[in-house]
Amino acid sequence: MTAPHDTDVLVAGAGPTGSTLAADLLRRGVRVRVIDKATRAFQGSRAKGIQPRTQEVLEDLGVLHEAHAEGGPYPLAGLHLGPFTAPWRMQQRNRPTPDVPYPNILLLPQHRTDAILHRLLERHGLRIEYGAALETFEQDADGVTATLSTGERVRTGYLVGADGGASAVRAATGLGFVGETDDSDKTLIIDGTIDGLSRDRWHMWPGASAGACPLPHSDQFQVMIRLKPGEAPDLDHAALTGRFHALTGLKLRDITWTSVFRPNVRLVERYRAGRVLLAGDAAHVHTPAGAQGLNTGVQDAYNLGWKLGQVIAGSPDHLLDSYEAERLPIAAGVLGRSSELYRSLGRHRVAGLKRGDEERQLRLTYAGGPLAAGDAPATRTLRAGDRAPDAPCAAPGTSRLFDVFRGPHFTLLAFGPGATAALPGLTWPAEGAELHRYAVRDGRGIDRGHLTDASGRLSGIYGVDGDALILVRPDGYVAAVITSDWSASFATATAAYTPR
Repeated sequence: MTAPHDTDVLVAGAGPTGSTLAADLLRRGVRVRVIDKATRAFQGSRAKGIQPRTQEVLEDLGVLHEAHAEGGPYPLAGLHLGPFTAPWRMQQRNRPTPDVPYPNILLLPQHRTDAILHRLLERHGLRIEYGAALETFEQDADGVTATLSTGERVRTGYLVGADGGASAVRAATGLGFVGETDDSDKTLIIDGTIDGLSRDRWHMWPGASAGACPLPHSDQFQVMIRLKPGEAPDLDHAALTGRFHALTGLKLRDITWTSVFRPNVRLVERYRAGRVLLAGDAAHVHTPAGAQGLNTGVQDAYNLGWKLGQVIAGSPDHLLDSYEAERLPIAAGVLGRSSELYRSLGRHRVAGLKRGDEERQLRLTYAGGPLAAGDAPATRTLRAGDRAPDAPCAAPGTSRLFDVFRGPHFTLLAFGPGATAALPGLTWPAEGAELHRYAVRDGRGIDRGHLTDASGRLSGIYGVDGDALILVRPDGYVAAVITSDWSASFATATAAYTPR
């Protein structure tokens, strides 16, 4: 007899990655506990850039309005060159389009991102267990038995390590963390108030290797000071104030948080060891350049959440193998890009300040992976594995496709008379995530079960000219494009996702 599970999933780490995962699992009816070795929530600004794709994740979870209310746009850079200050646009300001509603990065200090997600967890009835560190764990074919620093032993179906770059979960698995840490290159990060400095610029003093980014809806800046090679950091507040004044001539005061950053670029060799999985900084750590680390971690969680929910409901276990297969190559690519930007900054190249489409993470795709074969049918604009874009449509209570996608379900869109006729007869199990079915039609009127595409923009954005079924995963990526033999092709396409 195996011991019954106290919970379905034990998440170690209450940062953005662990909190996103817990929120996604809770809305699927999965039992979750979140532990964190810290005694309270994180208090600093640290990762402060929320990329467009991550904003779409927050919208799906129902908290993007809070993020927008507490954040703000990135200001122009202000390069202090002797007595002159030159404005510089680090990233292009893009206008929303029907397929990309949130095209620009959002400036939001990490402690506010955490607080937004923690409030969401509280609304789901979950209390984060602070001061509870993972000490040890043992796993078998049926679950994981974890011992906490409180002395409690927890029996769980799965353990997820979202406990940062020094992950205790990863260390206990013995998985390698490949990469390098440059101990000779250190940067001080400080949250504080600066007298006499305008808040409409991200100020940079290239000659002093210092910067100050205004944090929205506060009088604080995030200050960065790069140390000289081999220099030991002094985090005494008076010393920091004196150093900043010597570099810039400005007064830094009311310091609330300090940290020392070292370039640490590492990637775990595996994301899964049986019933133990890794996400976020526990699996990959980045330089801060390009605002990629937090965003990649949140999207790890978004990828993993629905898969854990499906497997717990009875889907094949190998669905969890696709988590590593899809996310590890993404993390490797992001690591390379953030490292490239950081090296440019180190050489004081203006190119290191520029941000573009790569950083927005909207073009990341799982095409060619285990759930999206490269030779699968496609439309003119989309392949299986691509992000499913937003689009205008008319349906009860909404005028856009992202509202239709919102929630823990799969979505099936039928274009054309043949696919529409086949839609009601397609088989879907009662267990696991629901399937929401919609026939896309021209003309006018709003009816349940239909999406009206009067303008034709939905069909144009999705690249559909004739009959097609498009299945969208719960994490907003195209699962399949089906153009013929509806029932058999749908059954084949969904076999990896659905409980048996």
